[in-house]
Amino acid sequence: MFESQPLFHVKICGVTTPADAALAAAAGADAIGINFVVGSPRRIDVDRARAVAAAVPPGVLAVGVFAGMPAVEMLAIVRAIGLGAVQLHGHLVGEGGGVDAPKTCAALGDVPVIRAVRLGDDGLAEARRWLASATAAGGSPRMAIIDAAAPAGAAAGVLGGTGARVDWRALADEQPLGLPWALAGGLGPENVGEAIGVTGAAAVDVASGVESAPGIKDPDRVRAFVEAARAAWRKGPVRPPRGG
Repeated sequence: MFESQPLFHVKICGVTTPADAALAAAAGADAIGINFVVGSPRRIDVDRARAVAAAVPPGVLAVGVFAGMPAVEMLAIVRAIGLGAVQLHGHLVGEGGGVDAPKTCAALGDVPVIRAVRLGDDGLAEARRWLASATAAGGSPRMAIIDAAAPAGAAAGVLGGTGARVDWRALADEQPLGLPWALAGGLGPENVGEAIGVTGAAAVDVASGVESAPGIKDPDRVRAFVEAARAAWRKGPVRPPRGG
């Protein structure tokens, strides 16, 4: 199904407290996301992030989420906190803030990169161009996250965690990206099983869908989300996806 295994299967993103990090891991998530994107309601500073990461048990991946930050600054945060991967969640193209250029992968060296891409009017064409440029520049992401489309020029802080949903059936018709991918965008305990069935996703990512308020995770929804995703996978092999 994939050229390699995904870095995670269930990621709880926008974790802001050590208690929520421990909750996600105990519920069965194998990754958490810590947000450093300016303007996001889930953004936390390095000191708070260090405490969150310290609550993550071995075997659970701590991912730093960034948009438009210079690679040297991301690397400093990775080292200060001990993050296991970087998620680039900025725009794929454009000028000014909030854009993550393809050369960023190479600049991050051996840090695993997860690239958020968006299913737009042209499907994943823009994502494919970005990934090809990253490879040509000497670096490639280890994984992609397929999220809902965002308006060109949208502020970095509203590029994720909005609850906007991917068109699952359009995604199911896409050709492979050539790397493992996770589905994000508008997922919750109520629909993640259906989303997995329609798209063939072998990994999922959620933020707002398991919250009682931005950045505050609801324990019941976190546990229900993880169980619903894993129940969908336990039914048997997922439908072979064309998106990855």
